[in-house]
Amino acid sequence: MSELSETAHERAEDARIVLETLGMDAERSNERSALVLLALLRLTPSESWVEAANPMLGTRAIMDFIRDEYGKDYAPNSRETVRRFTLHQFVEAQLVAQNPDEPQRPVNSPKWNYQVTAEALDVLRAYDTDSWQSAVDQYLAELPGLKARYAAARDMNRIPLTLPDGSVFTLTPGGQNVLLKAMVEDFCPRFTPGGQVLYIGDAGDKWALFERDTLASLNVAVNEHGKMPDLVIYLPDRNWLVLLEAASSHGPVDSKRQAELADLFEASTAGLVYVSCFPDRAEFRKYVDKIAWESEVWCADHPTHMIHYNGERFLGPYV
Repeated sequence: MSELSETAHERAEDARIVLETLGMDAERSNERSALVLLALLRLTPSESWVEAANPMLGTRAIMDFIRDEYGKDYAPNSRETVRRFTLHQFVEAQLVAQNPDEPQRPVNSPKWNYQVTAEALDVLRAYDTDSWQSAVDQYLAELPGLKARYAAARDMNRIPLTLPDGSVFTLTPGGQNVLLKAMVEDFCPRFTPGGQVLYIGDAGDKWALFERDTLASLNVAVNEHGKMPDLVIYLPDRNWLVLLEAASSHGPVDSKRQAELADLFEASTAGLVYVSCFPDRAEFRKYVDKIAWESEVWCADHPTHMIHYNGERFLGPYV
């Protein structure tokens, strides 16, 4: 991987100091995170901090800017590292907002973007000036209030969904939760009528809904380290546990994931059904050769049909 030029290195070091001063840990103030911050600010090595901007940028645009302006060409498979180990934490710290133009944007959308908040931008523009330290002190003093305000805004954008029993539940906005809503409201009435929702893994809260006692009655005991599916439905009349994955975020039920789920639910007294859920058939086509045999596929854009990866069980005329 290419090394930074002297000018680029000096600017990246400035960005590292900025991140450390704002309270970021070592991983969020390393060279990669510093370059991500500079890309979000559209700040080239030759520009002054007062020229920083805050456009809405996707991960690819961020990495392209780093390559073009700083000469650091990260491999395409580094995008997930940038998202998981830098951008996610920037969002949590309220340094960066996620999809400010459309909070409920699906996670697989090519328009997914990040933007430095207006409050953070004001502080960053003060770097290397006499007002830097006072701006930082004021920003950090006001940060708890900013976090509370952004949390309130997120709550206003929560996604409502109606569970099979008629009760209303809400999910945090964006991410896989747009697809998860469709799974609960469109898949369940058609394919698991009378089913009980025992688990929902909200993108913002892994254990958003967790019927521990009912799962225990089926001899299923999971802890917080268990890699649960995104949605678990119990069909009492058939004694089935339907395990659904929102494939837009973590991929489908491939053979590896099927083995993981079989191991996690190995003591279950209910039969296991595996379902990969996609927002549309275009997304499904990316994984068509990865789906595990003896599993099912459902696409939200064609909610009345399923695709069965289980051979002769369904062989016969359609009448």
